[in-house]
Parts: sequence; structure tokens; C-alpha cells
Amino acid sequence: MAERRTKVQVVPGGPFIDGVEVSVDESSEKWSEYKLEDGSVVRLKQVVLQIIRPDGQYDPEGNPLYTVKAQPVLSVVHVPDRLKKRVN
Repeated sequence: MAERRTKVQVVPGGPFIDGVEVSVDESSEKWSEYKLEDGSVVRLKQVVLQIIRPDGQYDPEGNPLYTVKAQPVLSVVHVPDRLKKRVN
């Protein structure tokens, strides 16, 4: 697959710099489940839309930085009857 070049903003409000989109070869997007104090149970996971490796950007250990564009997905598993809207 050909390298896909793009511009990315590493720091919000900062300049856009060149980078390369890195394809995901394998993924395991598991759900996190939360029981809320109101008795509801929700599940949440992040679905990765795009990963970009900005040119010339490294962490203190010399590893390349990556930016991730992701979309949160929320699933309502259970809601107590007292919180539900009455539907006719």
C-alpha cells in the first residue's frame, strides 16, 4: 500500500505539520462497562478512525509520536424504570 501523506495538528491550536497515515493491521476494540450511581449501566468504546505519525515528532525516549482520531460509541445496557420516559 502506498504511503498516504497528510497534515496533522499535534497540539490543539498549533500549526499543521506533515505526517503519514498509518493503517491498522489488527484491532481489538473491547467495551468498557460502567454502572452509574442512578442504577443505569452503559458500555463505551473508542473506535479508531485514523492514526497519523507526524514527521520528526518524538517522545523523550525517542519513540515516534502518533495522533489518533477516534469516535466514542455508547450503548445503554440498562436503565431503571423510574428514569425512563413514558411512551404512549
